[in-house]
Amino acid sequence: MSSDTAHAKRALRAELRERRRILSRHERDEARDALTRQLVALAQTLGARSLSCYLSTPDEPDTRPFLRWACEQGVRVLVPVSREDGLLDWALFTDADEIEDAQGMPAPDGEVLGPIAVNEVDLMLVPAAAVDASGMRMGWGRGYFDKTLGSMDRRPPVFAVVFDHEIVESLPAERHDQRVDGVVTPQGIRRFDR
Repeated sequence: MSSDTAHAKRALRAELRERRRILSRHERDEARDALTRQLVALAQTLGARSLSCYLSTPDEPDTRPFLRWACEQGVRVLVPVSREDGLLDWALFTDADEIEDAQGMPAPDGEVLGPIAVNEVDLMLVPAAAVDASGMRMGWGRGYFDKTLGSMDRRPPVFAVVFDHEIVESLPAERHDQRVDGVVTPQGIRRFDR
């Protein structure tokens, strides 16, 4: 990675983290409710009977109401569990107790499935720091989702989940960075041509 690209990514991530940190409780609650409606609409439109989605941290767009809805509808939901080797395992979401995985991220306290468990889902919802107008996704720098997406033989539709202000015109990118098929924000769903 060039030092200019690395610096640009670090600076943008810091700015985005700060913007997330200063969102008010009211703004977060409104975003959660609107985002849940958008995620439900996407899952219904795609007819997803199985999906993968992350368990949000306090600063991320809140996915838990959507995950509970999906389980109530009988949708099979896999959530990522990060490993020390930089890969993702997967576990079934049951809205039961949570633990922290190898990277301190929330994970379900249940049976862990291997990395290939995600190959059978109809829809992938992934976290992001930002997404640009071409569908380039910038994560938080650990590379878990880029590795997963880059290694899949049969990739289902992949949508990043971000706040509205995190769709930007362009992002610094490297060869390993992966594009997404769309983005979901509280204000709507946007698809990208691939």
